[in-house]
Amino acid sequence: VDAPLDMRLDNRLSISASDIVNKMPEKQLADLIFKYGQERASRRIARFIVDNRAKQKFYTTGQLAMMICKALGQPATGRHSRIHPATRTFQALRIAVNEELECLKTLLKDAGRRLKKGGILAIISFHSLEDGMVKEDFRQHKADGTYEILTKKPLIADEKEVRMNPRSRSAKLRIARKIV
Repeated sequence: VDAPLDMRLDNRLSISASDIVNKMPEKQLADLIFKYGQERASRRIARFIVDNRAKQKFYTTGQLAMMICKALGQPATGRHSRIHPATRTFQALRIAVNEELECLKTLLKDAGRRLKKGGILAIISFHSLEDGMVKEDFRQHKADGTYEILTKKPLIADEKEVRMNPRSRSAKLRIARKIV
């Protein structure tokens, strides 16, 4: 589905995905795609974006997705893997635009103070960057004696759930209880 290249979850945010794609220097863009999207071809994708935005700015998700497929030498319709070739780049842009990791860091920091004794913290993460932050925070709180981790391993969707809700395939639920 072709849509505006925005990705803001809150319209009060000043920077859209289009702003990043059309204005960010190539090296910064490549670093962002690699850091937040864990995309190994980030340099190649950034180079293609910068070279092509000189001719025409990117305003839609379709324009950008087609350019990423071209950069990776993959057809825009077919897939070599279970995810679309542009997925990681779009993930990186969404994370950057919405400052998702900074928000999660703030939530984790505040949760320890705000939870009452016996309070339960349940967090669903959708990619490894988030899950790693949650896992590490829970471990630190367990080590300092403030949390009991209720999920030794994250809870994940079973095959039936994934068939009914494909977005659940990457979801991981971790749960902890405040004990002091």
